[in-house]
Amino acid sequence: MYHIRPYQIGEEPLLRELFYHTVHNVNQRDYTLEQRNAWAPDRFDANTWALRIMQSEPFVALDNDTIVGFADVQHDGYIDFFFCHHAYQGKGVGKALMQHIIKTGRRYGLKRFYADVSITAKPFFQHYGFVVVRQQQKEVRGVVLTNFLMEKRQA
Repeated sequence: MYHIRPYQIGEEPLLRELFYHTVHNVNQRDYTLEQRNAWAPDRFDANTWALRIMQSEPFVALDNDTIVGFADVQHDGYIDFFFCHHAYQGKGVGKALMQHIIKTGRRYGLKRFYADVSITAKPFFQHYGFVVVRQQQKEVRGVVLTNFLMEKRQA
């Protein structure tokens, strides 16, 4: 249904926009405006963002030519980014990305996947076999956010 491919250089601004709108639209039921502004501020350093994306090498989900989500898995199993476009929630984008990064991780020989997961995304990750290791209070730009360290172990 969705085409998954490695992100391409130059797509960093599109991924930043998707990230921003996802945090501010999807996460509003679990995080205050102050928390969402700390997590995804209006003003940001485009070079710092681009460098972070280039280092994480995410996969993007495409609906035709439109990027509707992105996610990564690092060589140690850490999932740093996992965001689905706010207009595509519940339409299989997350499922396609999760299946892709789990498959990719298995190719790396990973036995454990882990992520710092938002309150909003926790049920989604649980659906894919992730369990809560611990609840965390993370300070971001002087504001405290609750999230969960979650992991999935392979046999």
